[in-house]
Amino acid sequence: MALLTKAPRGTQDILPAKIAPWQAMERELIATAQRFGFQEIRTPTFEHTELFNRSVGDTTDVVQKEMYTFQDKGDRSITLRPEGTAGAARAVIEHGLLAEALPVKVSYLLSCFRYEKPQAGRLREFHQFGAEMYGSASPAADADLIALASQALENIGIREVSLEINSIGCPHCRPVYLQALREYFGARQDQLCPTCRERLGKNPLRILDCKNPDCAAIAAGAPLVLDHLCGDCREHFDGLKARLDAMGIPYTVNPRIVRGLDYYTRTVFEFVSSGIGAQGTVCGGGRYDGLIQELGGPQTPALGFAMGLERLLLVLEAQGNPPAQGERCDLYVAPMGENASVRAFQLVNLLRAEGYYGETDLMGRSLRAQMKYADKLGCRFSLVLGDNELETGEARLKDMETGESLPIPLGEGFLEEFDRRMAARAYAQLEQSIQEELAGE
Repeated sequence: MALLTKAPRGTQDILPAKIAPWQAMERELIATAQRFGFQEIRTPTFEHTELFNRSVGDTTDVVQKEMYTFQDKGDRSITLRPEGTAGAARAVIEHGLLAEALPVKVSYLLSCFRYEKPQAGRLREFHQFGAEMYGSASPAADADLIALASQALENIGIREVSLEINSIGCPHCRPVYLQALREYFGARQDQLCPTCRERLGKNPLRILDCKNPDCAAIAAGAPLVLDHLCGDCREHFDGLKARLDAMGIPYTVNPRIVRGLDYYTRTVFEFVSSGIGAQGTVCGGGRYDGLIQELGGPQTPALGFAMGLERLLLVLEAQGNPPAQGERCDLYVAPMGENASVRAFQLVNLLRAEGYYGETDLMGRSLRAQMKYADKLGCRFSLVLGDNELETGEARLKDMETGESLPIPLGEGFLEEFDRRMAARAYAQLEQSIQEELAGE
């Protein structure tokens, strides 16, 4: 029975009391993306396994060790998505979006699944915000995407985050760099871990990412990709830096940022926070001009990034940001008796139809218990409804913070009077806030 009442390891429940920061962050991320022209896309939670083998790479740890893969009832190999790029690229190809006006810009919020050791900011079911762009090979597209990521992080309140960029070349100059890596690591292969000795023949770029201390020490002296760029790649990288400079987005060139898959080209970047220890990368992205063709589509330049929402929340918490507050109840109608309960539902429904948050008793509580409940909800106003109020057609609207009580009609004019009271309350709070700011100066 314990399995029925305990969430699987590496997953978490986001309870109503904790949901407000998630909702606030998700709204701001999507809104920021829309201001940059990125429209939301929603793709399936699972895809054919072959899609991730081709897009993520069958030599990566994600594919070899971390994917949730199973055979469905039609004996097809299905995988829960470990990231968002593959599904978005597949959808763009399948639905012919590349035949529309370019560039195609999409963004998404989704849950992903990887079987790995759970730790702070890294779960087996986790959530990502991402953005993808298809159709532009210009460094202007790289700058536009990075500007979106920078603005999104700023808008949700992430501070003290640094941008690191690099270029990993293209199919013309990358082979020269790979050969330089093979020669360098080949002369030291006896000092490499078994995994990296295997990587030496298949993909030496991935040795640069190894977390083994011995391998990391050797990699620190490896040749730099920036020293092996062709003229076109260098010009592209210079064009990106010029645009970042023009926008006032600070950056550091980090020649150690790499991507191990062949379809990644030129720009790679990361936004790094110092507030959450070793897992400091809060956003990672880059250009993958070979991905669409790798998946069976036409040769199409593409680029994108992803942010882990759990990690962003950890950074916000480490910064001491006040958590976003949930929706407060605007009016609690406390009925006394059956007739009053019926009328209370009528009033609450009117409020909800106008966009207000209204509540009334559903538990048969006493008046005293109802008022305690209204206070617990943080209600702005309360209204007691009994036989006398029903008979006179008028009740008292009480401000739960100031204690002020004013008459309000129960029939015609109820919504208009409530609108006025809410506006007056908002104005008074704004005036108080201004006075506090002036006093602080």
